[in-house]
Amino acid sequence: MKTKLTTLVTTLLLGLSLNAADVKPYPLKTCVVSGNELGSMGKPIKKVYDSQEIIFCCKPCIKKFEANPTKYLGKLPK
Repeated sequence: MKTKLTTLVTTLLLGLSLNAADVKPYPLKTCVVSGNELGSMGKPIKKVYDSQEIIFCCKPCIKKFEANPTKYLGKLPK
């Protein structure tokens, strides 16, 4: 529970500190974690990580991304 609360507070603070102009748009039409087409698993979930918008196909992919963000950020075009 404490981890979820910390994650929520961090996400809210990041959202307040970033302007839309500061965030790089997500460049793919697929989930960076699973490779599934966005929208194929329901409404895609948008998050911002280190000034980069990331769009996931489902909640389990968010957990996988958070466990190893460097691995998945490396899949994005530079």
